[in-house]
This record gives sequence, C-alpha cells and structure tokens, in this order.
Amino acid sequence: MSLQVIQHPAAIHYINQLRKKRTSHQEFRKYCDLVTNFVAIEATRDLKMAGQTITTPLESMDAEFVEESVVVVAILRAGAGMIDSVVRLLPEVSVGYIGLERDEETAEARRYYCKFPPMEGSRVLVVDPMLATGGSAEQTIEAVYDAGAKKVDFLCIVAAPEGVARLESRYPDLRIFAGSLDRELDENKYIRPGLGDFGDRLYGT
Repeated sequence: MSLQVIQHPAAIHYINQLRKKRTSHQEFRKYCDLVTNFVAIEATRDLKMAGQTITTPLESMDAEFVEESVVVVAILRAGAGMIDSVVRLLPEVSVGYIGLERDEETAEARRYYCKFPPMEGSRVLVVDPMLATGGSAEQTIEAVYDAGAKKVDFLCIVAAPEGVARLESRYPDLRIFAGSLDRELDENKYIRPGLGDFGDRLYGT
C-alpha cells in the first residue's frame, strides 16, 4: 500500500489540536506547520546522498550530503500553508504553485493558475492539507508529470479513504504521506471527522 500515516505521538497531538473547533487562526497555522514537518521528514527519508571529503576544525572526514533535486508544489490556497515547513527542512528546494477551485455542484476541481519551476528529473513533493475526493491531487500530479518530474510524492495532513483509493488506482507508484487517515467523505464530499475548511481556518476567512 502506498499510504503512509505518521504515527508519532506529537504529530497525532498536533492534528487533534487542529481538529478543535475553538483553535484560533494563529494556533491553527502553528499546528499546520508542526504537522507538515513530521510528514515532510518521513517523505524525504530516502533522499539520495553523495559522498564528499570535508574538513572539520579537527580533521578531515568522509561525509554525505543531499544530492537529489527536490521541488515542492503547493495546491492553492491551503497548500501554501505547508510550504514554509518544507523549505526550512530543505532550504534549496524550488517552489511551484497550482490553483484549483472546487466546483460546489460537482465537487471536482477547476484549474485557474499554474506556475512551476523547472522540474525535469526532479523529485516533486505535492502538498495539500486535505485529500478528500482526490480530484485536485490527481490534476496536479498529472500536470507535474507532464512538466518532467521523475518521481512524485503526495503530502497531506488529513486524508479520506476515497481520495487515497482514487490516487492509488490512477498512480500505483505514488506514495502518499498523511498525518491521519479519517473515516469517510460525507454527502457533501467533506472529510469526517475532519477539521472543517482548512483554508478558511488557516487564513481567517
């Protein structure tokens, strides 16, 4: 199975803080950042390394450094809230954005913006806090592969089984890293138990 759910106690604690109705916008942003850090660390655990001889203040030694090119692509608008955590972890990443708007009638996504850095041969981390139906994620992953990405991982904070199944069916080699796998989508295609509209709570709208 391509889904990996983060099991660290601190990550679970922060996700449940996000779920609370009374969590303020300021606290919500903080917990989003903290959970993203756990998810991003797990997703990048296997980055390719290259050897190099360095000199410490005391001696020379053989050392390893990340050599793999990484791009992070945020699905607007809520995905932008996950960018800072990834950039702190990997300061040399390039950043791209794609704007997808959900049609309330069909629950499917419509693209209104797309700006990617060069990604030929790169590993791409697509970030969006909520994986619900999987429509936005599917469109983004397709666009990223079309742009030349070598490998794509999807990072989210909360996922629904329906969205996971959709991505696994379309992209069998895709890895999904999630803070939590929730119970289901309701009749309005919202994740249950979920945490509400992530973008609204993140930006106070």
